[in-house]
Amino acid sequence: MPDRGGGPTGPRIRVGRPSRRVRTLLTTLGVLAVLGMAFTMFAGFWTDWLWYRSVNYSSVFTTTLWTKIGLFSVFGLLMALAVGFNIWLAHRLRPPLSAMSVEQQSLDRYRMGIAPYKRWLLFGITALVGLIAGASAAGQWRTWLMWVNGVSFGQKDPQFHLDVSFFAFDLPWYRFLLGFGFAATILSLIAAALTHYLYGGLRVTSPGARATAAATGHLSVLLGIFVALKAVAYWLDRYGLAVKSSDFKATDNWTGLRYVDANAYLPAKTILFCIAVICALLFFATLWRRTWQLPVIGFGLMVLSAILIGGLYPAIVQKFQVQPNEQAKEAPYVEKNLKATREAYGISGTQVTEYSGTSSTEDKTKLRDDVDATASIRVLDPNIVSPTFQQLQQMRKYYAFPTNLDVDRYTVDGADQDTVIGLRELNLAGVDKQNWINNHFRYTHGYGVVAAKGTTADSEGRPAFTESDLPSQGVLGDYEQRIYYGEKTTSYSIVGGPQKEIDYSDDDGEKTTSYTGKGGINLSSPLNRAAYAVSFGEPQILYSGAIGDGSRILYNRTPKERVEAVAPWLTIDGDAYPAVVDGKIQWIVDAYTTTNGYPYASRTTLGDTTADSLTATNDNRAVVAQQNQVNYIRNSVKATVDAYTGEVKLYQWDTEDPVLKTWMKAFPGTVKAKSTISDALMAHLRYPQDLFKVQRELLTRYHVKDATTFLSGSEVWQVPDDPTNKSGDAVPPYYLSMKMPDQKAQAFSLTTTFTPNGRDNLSAFMAVDSEAGTPDYGKIRVLKLPTSTTVDGPKQVQSQFNSEQAIAESIRLLRGGDSEVEYGNLLTVPLDGGLLYVEPVYVRGGGLQYPLLRKVLVTYGGNTAFEDTLDQALDKVFGATATTPTPPEDDGGTTTPPPATENPTVQEALDDAQKAFTAGQEALKKGDWEAYGKAQDDLEAALKRAEDAQAAAGKNGDKATSSPGPAASPSASPSKSAGPTASPSPTKAAADG
Repeated sequence: MPDRGGGPTGPRIRVGRPSRRVRTLLTTLGVLAVLGMAFTMFAGFWTDWLWYRSVNYSSVFTTTLWTKIGLFSVFGLLMALAVGFNIWLAHRLRPPLSAMSVEQQSLDRYRMGIAPYKRWLLFGITALVGLIAGASAAGQWRTWLMWVNGVSFGQKDPQFHLDVSFFAFDLPWYRFLLGFGFAATILSLIAAALTHYLYGGLRVTSPGARATAAATGHLSVLLGIFVALKAVAYWLDRYGLAVKSSDFKATDNWTGLRYVDANAYLPAKTILFCIAVICALLFFATLWRRTWQLPVIGFGLMVLSAILIGGLYPAIVQKFQVQPNEQAKEAPYVEKNLKATREAYGISGTQVTEYSGTSSTEDKTKLRDDVDATASIRVLDPNIVSPTFQQLQQMRKYYAFPTNLDVDRYTVDGADQDTVIGLRELNLAGVDKQNWINNHFRYTHGYGVVAAKGTTADSEGRPAFTESDLPSQGVLGDYEQRIYYGEKTTSYSIVGGPQKEIDYSDDDGEKTTSYTGKGGINLSSPLNRAAYAVSFGEPQILYSGAIGDGSRILYNRTPKERVEAVAPWLTIDGDAYPAVVDGKIQWIVDAYTTTNGYPYASRTTLGDTTADSLTATNDNRAVVAQQNQVNYIRNSVKATVDAYTGEVKLYQWDTEDPVLKTWMKAFPGTVKAKSTISDALMAHLRYPQDLFKVQRELLTRYHVKDATTFLSGSEVWQVPDDPTNKSGDAVPPYYLSMKMPDQKAQAFSLTTTFTPNGRDNLSAFMAVDSEAGTPDYGKIRVLKLPTSTTVDGPKQVQSQFNSEQAIAESIRLLRGGDSEVEYGNLLTVPLDGGLLYVEPVYVRGGGLQYPLLRKVLVTYGGNTAFEDTLDQALDKVFGATATTPTPPEDDGGTTTPPPATENPTVQEALDDAQKAFTAGQEALKKGDWEAYGKAQDDLEAALKRAEDAQAAAGKNGDKATSSPGPAASPSASPSKSAGPTASPSPTKAAADG
């Protein structure tokens, strides 16, 4: 055999192909991997579709999906075509012969290397840029829907006289298109330049011309398009000045034109637009002139003009025209900002009234009865008593209450009653035996409402429950008590199948149930089970025998996430609250429409504005839209979530809001008309806290309407820090039923206070009528205190409470026995020109791990009281007759014994009273609240026996030499028997308070 090779002969190592079995195995594994990835993607899509269909909002899913697909396809295709066309064109315009140079010889190797793969390379590059651009465009689905469905605001901006909808709906879309155009042009320019360089159209080191005529023309056109887009950007920037935020000493996040914007930047943008248009034409002219000279000169002039006209000239105007007379120059623009900001945040109708801060009534006893007519003062703090609800009404470890309870109104005995309410929700952490069946099949729901009067407590300082026990019973009547959807219900459950669920437990053992509602998704289909097994990463869903006919899976169970899912265009309030409505527990969720495109309205960051001492210290009170910057907000939607079925309903609340109208046009049929809200539901709707906090923050500056005052900053307020704790965060607003000076009757209100910037005295009191369905709902009233005199603010009042010797001593005694004192909400109530402050004081300690109401602090007009009940404290402050006695103490702090009497029955009763009082004091020091409560009962009984014996003696003509004395008389004057130095213990009268 002849030698066919050119090298040495020898043994050859032959690399064999994999065996058929191996190839089949590898192929099968590859196919299975692809199918697995495909099914994983399908499972996410399919479960989302099933969920939206289960809540009857499939139109939201399909509208959002098709919008995203449309934007992805259109803009992805446009980007791919733009880049691909320019690569193809650059390749087509390549010179037929490359120059003989080292540079071109090096490029030849690359050209030859990619020659067999040119089409695939072109396809890969265009596909990649198309996918990236399409994904970016799909994220703009909200911008597209707002542009295509935009509704007129019916208001025009003061500078350009365009409808506000242009700035809110149109301008964002135009800016997106402009940004897309820039991206497509730059990528096309880079791709074309690289292609020209690779094929010799552009040269770096080769002799001769640096670019062919074809390459010059091609790249010049792309540069001309870029400059033309820059001209469009300059034109849009003119309108952008109306919504531009800037630093201004008058306020943070100032938005809108100032003097320098209107008189320097605006004409500069117009001039730069004209220069850019001319420069773009010069680039296009290279198609005929084949030279870079004129376009390069034009581009250089444009850059120089941007520096001089767009930068230097405005700085000169600011320095030499504005600064020497800033207030006069800026005043007209500040007035536009004031008007726009007040309108955008719904505070334009704020009623600001001068308020003296001091009472003009000399005889304060006349005001005692006015207190009850002015406010239903809430002494039960919903932010403190949750542990008390937990201890007294939890019943089972697998139930729990939220950290912050809610305040609502219910009709009790024919009268509206401020009520503290919480739901006994599911707490899986309290399940003794943790396993998949228990966590997802047996323990599936909470049970019942617990409610208490907001204005009183019982004799032991515990909440006066109006709805309690398990099952819950009380004033709320019959309703579905099972809670499958709640704020603490974050895990999925599978219900309604062969596995019974634990309903609740009583003395007779566990009660079981099976879910019969229509909520959730049916798992009877093997496809559904497989999809959820993949989506939840739980294979047991696919084969578990606990799943059978009727099994339904419940997830997305918190009210906030359900409303967010069905209305992704809304901003959700941080606090959903429950209400019993028409025999059902309904979660009520406030939702907002927002935009940051309202011209001249200053922006605010919702996460900062809505944060307070509650959001900082409690986990269930969320901060709304943490980083969202907006300059327009409306509480346009009220939503409900059924705690049993999970049904979500959206109701149009603000019928005039153009942003809501735009979204209703984009998602027809998703929002119900306001007229469909039932009277029962209307009774529980209220003004939302987060909107109120945004408005109060804006009103710290925007309560003034005069530009000069606004610029001077002399009337700037601030929201005070919460004086009841050391968090250093803003005091939260408080709900209570009260009457402002111009109101004829009490209304459920949301209130707050203001202090001057950097000071602690009071500058204003703010309240908004929160009674839904009434003509004054949403009306903001501000009582402005005089600047010439000082009125104590919340921090100063708290300091006075803490520093008064008698109160401090009583607090010290309350802290005895390892007890802790917790201050409740410091409520402020305007009364007869003055301000009444009320603060409940709770004690947690001894053998108890939950707070009990022990004292009430009250101050008015410089008079302060620290008593067992609100009525006692009010009686003392206003010098009225006390309704409940408190045994007096002498100056040494020891109990003054009751005076002797000749009536042996009376004397015996007084001796018993003395013993009971002494026993109560000893129990108090030890923190033994059970013994303390018994001593108080014995004290009241002894005093009652003494009073009855004295009265009987009087009827029989028994002339006793002395009476039981003020300590024994239930009608004793507080000046003789009650006061800060009296016993710090609660009395039985608290039960009736």
